[in-house]
Amino acid sequence: MKIVANNRKALHDYHVLESYEAGIVLSGSEVKSLRQGMVSISDAYGDISDGEVYVYNLHIANYKYSSTGKLDPKRRRKILLNKKEIKKLYGLVQQRGNTLIPLKIYFTERGYAKMRIGVCRRKRLYDKKEKILKKEEEKKIAKARKVMR
Repeated sequence: MKIVANNRKALHDYHVLESYEAGIVLSGSEVKSLRQGMVSISDAYGDISDGEVYVYNLHIANYKYSSTGKLDPKRRRKILLNKKEIKKLYGLVQQRGNTLIPLKIYFTERGYAKMRIGVCRRKRLYDKKEKILKKEEEKKIAKARKVMR
C-alpha cells in the first residue's frame, strides 16, 4: 500500500467516529498526478446527495503531460461505496455536528486509488489542550525512566 496523502489537519481538528475505505472516480491524468503526489486533501470534505457520496475541494493538480483538456483541479469527485454503507453514512452525517472528512488517499497493491473517509466531529479547544498536556506528561515520564536506567 503506497500512501499518497494524509490529512493530518483532520486528525488534529476532529474526532474520527468511524472510517470507511472507498474508491474514487478519477480520470487517467488525475491518477498520474496522484502517483506523483500532486494532491492536497487538507480542505476537502464529503457530502451525500441523491444517494451518492461526493468529495469537494480535493485538489489534484493537472498532469503536466496530459493531452486531454484541462480539468478543474477542485471539481467534485464521486466516492464509490456500497448502498448499505451510504445509508449508514447518511444516518451518521444527519446527526448534528458530524461531517465526512477524507483522511488518507493511497494506492492498493493492485494499483487502485482508494480513499479512507471518516465520519468526524469537531474537537473543542479544551480537547486539544488536554492532548498537548498528556503528550508533555508522557515526555516527562519517558525522560525520568531514561534517567533511572
